[in-house]
Parts: sequence; C-alpha cells; structure tokens
Amino acid sequence: MVEVTLWGSLGAIAGGKSKVEIEAKDIRELFRKLAEQYPGFEPLIEKGIAVAIDGTIYRDTWSKELPQGAEIFLLPRLAGG
Repeated sequence: MVEVTLWGSLGAIAGGKSKVEIEAKDIRELFRKLAEQYPGFEPLIEKGIAVAIDGTIYRDTWSKELPQGAEIFLLPRLAGG
C-alpha cells in the first residue's frame, strides 16, 4: 500500500481528498486502480498525469515501481508553450 498525494485539481476528482492510499506495485497499476475507484481520473490519465516519486518526476514511465514509504505525488500535466 502506498500513500499518494493528489496535487491541485486532482483532489477534487477523489471527492476532495488530498491523499489516498492505494495497493499498487507500479505506476500502471496505480493509474488503473485510481480509475476504478474514481472514474473521473480516466480522462486525465489519458491526457497525462505526472508522477513524482521521492522528488523525481516520471511522465510516461508506467512500469516504474512504487517503493514502500516513498513520497508520491500526482500532478496534472501543465500545458503551454
């Protein structure tokens, strides 16, 4: 089980929660379980959500393992140019 901090507007999708606990071994499983529990996540996952694990941001590395006790943040992708 990992604790995940939902940054910005992502918390609203999880019913106003700023943190959730999810049983997941990697980013792919984390996204799948989030979409199952909170269907509003699915379109955002498709657009892209960045995952920060212990301060390192992973954008498209869905196979990255989630170590127990790691600090994990989900951040909406920023658009711009």
